[in-house]
Amino acid sequence: MNRIDIPRIGQEVTLAADIPAAMQQAGIPYVPVSCINWPESYPYKPEMTFAAAHTGDALLLHYRVEEQSVRAVARRDHEHIWEDSCAEFFCMPADDGLYYNVECNCTGKLLLAVGKGRNDREPAPAEVMQTIDRYASLGSAPFDTREGLTRWELALRLPLQAFFRHKLCTFDGLRAKGNVYKCGDLLPVPHFVSLYPIRTDSPDFHRSEFFGQMVFE
Repeated sequence: MNRIDIPRIGQEVTLAADIPAAMQQAGIPYVPVSCINWPESYPYKPEMTFAAAHTGDALLLHYRVEEQSVRAVARRDHEHIWEDSCAEFFCMPADDGLYYNVECNCTGKLLLAVGKGRNDREPAPAEVMQTIDRYASLGSAPFDTREGLTRWELALRLPLQAFFRHKLCTFDGLRAKGNVYKCGDLLPVPHFVSLYPIRTDSPDFHRSEFFGQMVFE
């Protein structure tokens, strides 16, 4: 069964930059994102692991990536984040079909939207985006493609209000569905890797029927 457990950590974490240390201190396991769903067209698999935890009032995400080139052209939130070196967390917190796509490039530029499919996305308003703290090991300045093996990390702190179409009171005990992705549409070697397998003919991350279980402690 495709399932990931998201534990609760006791310490308060208010800054994304503190998330890696908090994960280590709490002993949170890192999970590889390694499903190559379209091997004939997109065989390349960068190395990415991620850890997820929560504090009751915030979801904490930490990605560790190693890939053969990096790109961070997006200059602001809600641009074409997926075309850069990008880590993505999709989450459906209720049984109403609405899921959130949290897409972040390697310099912390973020896309957050909600809807029931690819074509009906509602972007998060500015006041919601401002509540999401980000940490990127490569800094926040945009840059064009850099060739050569690069390691980078990304951490995000998503408060309850980031899930702005649902009235979540706490992450405690939440049973959600979702998937985690690594992509880079305009990198020299495009790739589309997922945590849980996607059974489609071509790359499509907006397929909630292939989401796995995400169980919050």
